[in-house]
Parts: sequence; structure tokens; C-alpha cells
Amino acid sequence: MAVDGKTIAGVGSQKEIIEKFPQADVREHGDAVILPGLVNAHTHLELTLMRGYLEQEENDFFSWLKKLTLARLFRLTPDDLEVSATWGACEAVRAGITCVGDASDSAITSMRAASSVGLRGVIFQESFGPDARLVAENVDKLKDKVAELRSLETELVRVGVSPHAPYSVCAPQLEAIAEFAAAENLPLMMHAAESEAEELLLRQGCGLFADNLKTRAIDFSAPGCSPIQHLQQHRILDRQPLLAHCIRVDDKDIETLAQTGSKVVHCPKSNAKLRHGRAPLDKFLEKNVTIGLGSDSVASNNTCDILEEARFAVLLSRTAGSDGKVIEAGDALYAATVGGARCLGFENRIGHLTEGHDADFTVLSLNAAHQLPVYDPVTTTIFSSSGRDVVLTVIGGREVYRDGQVIGVDEERLRARMVEITKKLR
Repeated sequence: MAVDGKTIAGVGSQKEIIEKFPQADVREHGDAVILPGLVNAHTHLELTLMRGYLEQEENDFFSWLKKLTLARLFRLTPDDLEVSATWGACEAVRAGITCVGDASDSAITSMRAASSVGLRGVIFQESFGPDARLVAENVDKLKDKVAELRSLETELVRVGVSPHAPYSVCAPQLEAIAEFAAAENLPLMMHAAESEAEELLLRQGCGLFADNLKTRAIDFSAPGCSPIQHLQQHRILDRQPLLAHCIRVDDKDIETLAQTGSKVVHCPKSNAKLRHGRAPLDKFLEKNVTIGLGSDSVASNNTCDILEEARFAVLLSRTAGSDGKVIEAGDALYAATVGGARCLGFENRIGHLTEGHDADFTVLSLNAAHQLPVYDPVTTTIFSSSGRDVVLTVIGGREVYRDGQVIGVDEERLRARMVEITKKLR
């Protein structure tokens, strides 16, 4: 592959490329694969500090969310969160990830973090509001935050909006945010159909989320339908959104997702760790729903490694005994690259090693004991490799990770700050 500035200038055999570009600097990586930059289509960089912090709450999703939220709001400063997000961005590029879909309550910290490391991505500003009496106030806050974030957009980093989830955002606020996103041409992302508690709230008006709303004197009338149909009724799917998780879906929901052009981020490790279940990846692919892969936050994973996520996705799908499509290594690699690019609206710029595309790529060494022998580079990449085998990450033609170092970032200072901030949470 030949790179000219920020762009891929040519792809072919080594002989073809050297003949076509005889004056170019040549860099050899030995036995390795050059991959399109990996895409983590759903993560929360600001929560990197929470890695391992919530293990005792994993049997109770509501308690897990409560402990996370209280720590983020009352024990961490904006600077703490920016350090956390920057450390998460460093972890991403070390694992060959060149692009992220990041959902953040403090999106400004994630934007700064992504830009400082050189990541590409969409940073989705989250919005919360289960109380219909506060819709106007909450939407005005969202608009103010987006206006501030717009000033930080770059060629690599864009702004999006994220009504957090069906259990944390009331129906009128969903509609208002959908209207705002349409007016401002903003990508929209949302957690959806993730847990049993969410489905019980919407179908029957009971369960942990329902009980919590009652204790807060918030009226909620269950629509009596699935989370996906609820989002369809309240115009979220009109925006062809990016939906994270989509575990609790039926055949009608999958048809709805396909018909509306909605995109799904599959987060198999996080879903399994929190005991939420398994999304029907085979059925999504059969219906041509656009699929990307996401790590979710490292609070529920505990690593930001899309190759590991891809392997887990394949293996988990094969344990289900489905009569649907058999998921192959190539399907997972596609979701980790092209699918993720489509999820975030970058498909015309990244995801393929194609002449004219932006030069986002990663080099994965194939020399380790756990990889040899190599009969097929795709299956070796998915079934034998991980982010730890990455030797080079390039974004927009710029090397951001090479020879074990994130370039232009003082990782030792960040490491010291991470250790210091962790003491607060302990």
C-alpha cells in the first residue's frame, strides 16, 4: 500500500507498488497484515477509570448504573474525566482502533481526548430526562452543549447526540431530540433493547426501572411494546440511528430495524459480562442490518480490543445453536472495519484499503507463538490475534502508534494521573 499525505495512493502487490512509486520511502513490517483501521462503534472513553470498579454490582444492572453515575458526578472532576478519556483513547490506538463512536455525558472531555491522541470518531453528547415536565429544560441544555462542541469539531472528530436510553429519556424528549438532530443534521446514537429491566418497563410498566421512577415521583405509562417499537413510535428510527446492544428484539423488531435503515452496534463481551444475553447477530446479518462492533466501556468489558470482540462475537454466535447464518471470521472482520465505518457515517472515507480513501490503517504482526502457523490471514487475525499484536496505527496518514509508543502523548504522566485519581474511587 502507498500513502500520499492523508490519502491511500495505491494498493497492490509489493512489486506493483514499488514500480508505481519508485521514489517513495519503503517500510517493511515482515510477516504481518495491513488492515483497514478498526472501528469501535460504541464506547465510553470517559469511563476508563471505572475498569474493575463495578465488579460487585454486576448481578444488579440498576445498582451498577447507580454506582457508576454517582462516582462520575460526585467523585470525579472534569480534569479527571479528561485524563480517563485520554487514557482510553491511547488504549484504543494501541489496539489498532482508528475510529470510535463515543457516548459521553461530558462529551467535551472526550472530544479533547480524541483530538489530542489523533483518533477519528463521532462523539455523542448524551441527554437524560425521564420526567416529561423537564423536557424543554433538558433539550435546551443539550442544544447549549452541542453548540459548544461544534467549535471543537475537526476534520477527524464530529459531534452527535444521544438520548441515553428508553428508560432514562421520556417519549416527548425523544421526539424533541429527534427533531433537533434532523434540523442540525446530527448523527444520533442510543442504547436500546439492552436489558430485561428495560423491556419490563416498556411492556408492562414494572421492574427495577419502573420502581425507581415511582420513588422519584415520575409518572410513566408503559406503551406496551418492545423498546424498538417504542423508538419507532417516537421518531427516533426516522433518523436512521445507531443503536447499541439490541439484545431484547424479536423478528418484528429486526424487520423494523432493516426497513428504517437503523444501524446496530454489537457489544458481545459487555452484554455477556453484565448477564444481559446475546444479540441475534446472525439474524441481523440475514436481514442486511448494518452491524458494527463495540467494546462498550471498559467498566463492563474490561478491555478496548475490537479484535478480541470480533473473536468473541463469532464464538458466541456459534454456541447458540441457531438455524440462521453461520458467522464466519470474515463476517466479524467486516463488522470491525467496513460495518463500523457505516455505523458512524464514514463509509466513503474509511473502512476499505482503497485508493482515494483516507489513510486509516493498522499493521498487525503475525510472528507471535500464538499465531503461527498462518494458513489464512483472516482466520489468524480473528481467531489467534488481539490488539496486543498491533505494531503500527495510522489515522489520516499520521502515525499515532508505533514501536510500543503512542506518538505525541506523555503516557507516563497520564499513567501517574490515572493511579492518583484511582485513589479517590477506592
